[in-house]
Amino acid sequence: MITVFGIRNCDTMKKAFAWLEANGVPYEFRDYRQPGVVAAHLPEWNRHAGWQALLNTRGLTWRRLAADERAGIDEERALQLMVAHPTLIRRPVLAVGGQLLVGFSAEIHARLLDASNAAQRAPGGEAVRGSHGA
Repeated sequence: MITVFGIRNCDTMKKAFAWLEANGVPYEFRDYRQPGVVAAHLPEWNRHAGWQALLNTRGLTWRRLAADERAGIDEERALQLMVAHPTLIRRPVLAVGGQLLVGFSAEIHARLLDASNAAQRAPGGEAVRGSHGA
């Protein structure tokens, strides 16, 4: 099962939902803004994708931060900010078969799902490990 993390009303999320539904891919949606979701998953996401891939510095939330909050950003500060402001996390984050995909790309989504399906068919059902950025 694929878990899709993000914010339902985001345009990028809508594209990802439409792609998943058009391709008949079942998924579970988890909203970043629900209490505890980001704090529970962010350390693992950071290990797989890195804080630089997760931090959305193009969005409105980033631009609304005070200049001193954005200055000299490092891993520790970025993770603190993402927990405090979950909308700072790029969308969507897809967790599937031990892999993590940050952002939306129909081509990368297709490759990830193909790899996941192949791993599920393989003896032992081992998932391919790794991370992708879009």
